Amino acid sequence: MPRPCPRLAARAVIIHDDRLLLVNAYPDNHLGLMCAPGGGVEAGASLPDNLVREVFEETGLRIHVGAPCLVNEFHDPGGAFHQVDIYFRCTLQGTAAIDPNWKDSEAVVTHRRWVTRAELEQIPHKPDSLGDVAFGAVGALTYDPLEPILR
Repeated sequence: MPRPCPRLAARAVIIHDDRLLLVNAYPDNHLGLMCAPGGGVEAGASLPDNLVREVFEETGLRIHVGAPCLVNEFHDPGGAFHQVDIYFRCTLQGTAAIDPNWKDSEAVVTHRRWVTRAELEQIPHKPDSLGDVAFGAVGALTYDPLEPILR
């Protein structure tokens, strides 16, 4: 039986006041895992347009989408799951304040948090290279092949 095509997602690397925006990666905050905001791409819309939509749905924030900075593949070595995430450097349009009453329309994101690099190192997050990409040299494009998902 052939494996399904990889799922494509777009994610935002947003730094404000030397802090990176993270959201929980699972609807029930399973594992306490955090990631950059974003999500699945809908056909017929560009990656940046999908990312603007996803970030707004998850956080209520408006963004400008910049250049890609990371391509990361997640997969389940024992299953069929395979996702390719394309990360873009983004900037805010307006305030960085997240309304604590904001509700993700799909009820996936329940936690949002701005973190320093030191705080990121203490938080379970994916991908493993996120800190180096977010707080590292701007302009480089990084590739992480086949990082296993966590269960």
